[in-house]
Amino acid sequence: MNYEFFIAKRIIGSKTYKSSVSAPIIKIGITAIAIGMIVMLIAIATGLGLQKKVREKVVAFNGHITISNYDGNVSNESLVPISTNQDFYPQFNSVEGVKHIQSVATKFGVIRTETDFEGIVLKGVGAHYDWSYVKDFLVEGTVPKFSKDNTSNEVVISSYLANRLQFKLGDTFQTVFGKESIEEIPFQRQFKIVGIFNSGFQEIDKTFMVGDIAHIKRMNRWEADQIGNFEIFLDDFSKLREKETEIRNAIPSLLNTQNIEEKFYTTFEWIKIFDNNTYGIIAIMIIVAGINMITALLVLILERTQMIGILKALGSNNWSIRKMFLYNATYLIGLGMFWGNLIGLSLLLAQQVFELLKFPDPEQYYVSVIPVHIGLDYILLLNVGTFVACMLMMLIPSYIITKISPVKAMRFK
Repeated sequence: MNYEFFIAKRIIGSKTYKSSVSAPIIKIGITAIAIGMIVMLIAIATGLGLQKKVREKVVAFNGHITISNYDGNVSNESLVPISTNQDFYPQFNSVEGVKHIQSVATKFGVIRTETDFEGIVLKGVGAHYDWSYVKDFLVEGTVPKFSKDNTSNEVVISSYLANRLQFKLGDTFQTVFGKESIEEIPFQRQFKIVGIFNSGFQEIDKTFMVGDIAHIKRMNRWEADQIGNFEIFLDDFSKLREKETEIRNAIPSLLNTQNIEEKFYTTFEWIKIFDNNTYGIIAIMIIVAGINMITALLVLILERTQMIGILKALGSNNWSIRKMFLYNATYLIGLGMFWGNLIGLSLLLAQQVFELLKFPDPEQYYVSVIPVHIGLDYILLLNVGTFVACMLMMLIPSYIITKISPVKAMRFK
């Protein structure tokens, strides 16, 4: 009906409610939705950002999946070697989604200076090692250069170890490595610092330095084709479990696989807590925004009681009148979501570009700057979900219209 559309237009777009008693409540409803959108966007973006950043740091120094001998890697030291003469090395073509595979080995040692000493694990790497991950965390210097003909003494260490031992770029130091028998004279190696990294992940920073795998092969009396384990990097972290199963089926039965979530179980369980927190925040914000909009719509309905009675007397059915108020609610919800998205995304972009906010205790969160991840997928899902949830909640107050009697409503003041 034309008069229904006309009245709906007045309710939605005119100044009728701006000068009425409902104006402050409507503004509160719009503000509640806007604030809810801002809080939800920030919660999701920072939660995903922190998970992504921590994951990247752990994966950078360990790979997504490790292949080792069943008897070999119960500690930070490679004990039982594996031959590099494998069908899957140096290219793992039998499993789709494998980005890179590299061979490494580890050996425990003690850095010794004139005044101090520090336990360390030398991570030996070879020609196929992807340094791009380590380069992202370099704060000084560069990565070592290795050749097949000569064993390199160049290493990269963490800023944590450099500060503890008062090392600087270009310094050399002695490291002692034990032998199988404690009665034998231990190995001594001299290394030169060519790079200093800071991953912010203390479990890694205080444990590893990265150098030439040839040192470990020589100390362990391994053959040229023997290494400690393989590290595999995937294209998509979300397919970690699926790809691990495929890789396990593609390698010899004497070799074992371990994914990064199992290796750093505590860390990954900790970052999963952020998912629960985010879901809780989203639920609370939607409920608060919905309750405010329910209140606003109830007030609007009470203010228009006479009008509802007139429309019913003219022959309008309950649903057509309810639609008018739902159109109004749609407009108000859309307005709140628009401002919420605009302000929320602006704040996130500012944080991403200018890194304004930092953690007071970087060691606790593994990062110094609060990271954000802005993704079109979750923004669209959040907006659609919020809109649908709020509209469903609007059906509750609109049902009151069906209980309004035309005769009583026209007398209502």
